[in-house]
Amino acid sequence: MKQEYTLTIYTENQVGLINKIAIMFSRRKINLESLNTSPSEIENIYRFTLVVIEAESVVKNLVRQLEKIIDVFKVYYNTNDEIIWQQMALYKVPTSVIMKDVKVERLLREFGAKAVVIRDDYTVFETTGQELEIGNLLIELAKYGLIEFVRSSRIAIIKSSEGVHKKVLDMEKNDPTKKPINNEFLNHKSMIFEM
Repeated sequence: MKQEYTLTIYTENQVGLINKIAIMFSRRKINLESLNTSPSEIENIYRFTLVVIEAESVVKNLVRQLEKIIDVFKVYYNTNDEIIWQQMALYKVPTSVIMKDVKVERLLREFGAKAVVIRDDYTVFETTGQELEIGNLLIELAKYGLIEFVRSSRIAIIKSSEGVHKKVLDMEKNDPTKKPINNEFLNHKSMIFEM
């Protein structure tokens, strides 16, 4: 059964990586509902947040394939119950409507919208929330001559995760390249290399 999954991909910041990831989705004919990239809590490690609607078996297979990409450090997939997520939206409304109709002002307050830009001809409001809340305000503002609307991609944090930071620190501790090499013959070089 298909359902919505959020994939969190931790990667190095490499040119062309988004292309490699996108190819994996297009080959499997999986549509991306949302895509966001940003720096993570660790320097030089980036975080991709992708949303797909697919069966769990397909998502598991996709995660295994994504982790095979050299620049990908770790991939997690979660349902909406396992994450905390938000989106941001901007709404452009005629200023004259806001000034005349008290209902619009109440509506904006009810949805927690705040003015970002106020001009003579239009006002831009910003809200943060989940898709349903953002969509409901969009429907209501359409009744008052909404000029323009834009919504951001999803950003998400996994509820049960310690984050990838601890894993990176553990990897750095266990990095075999940083351990001193003990060569038992190093102190006996005069005896060994004599002819």
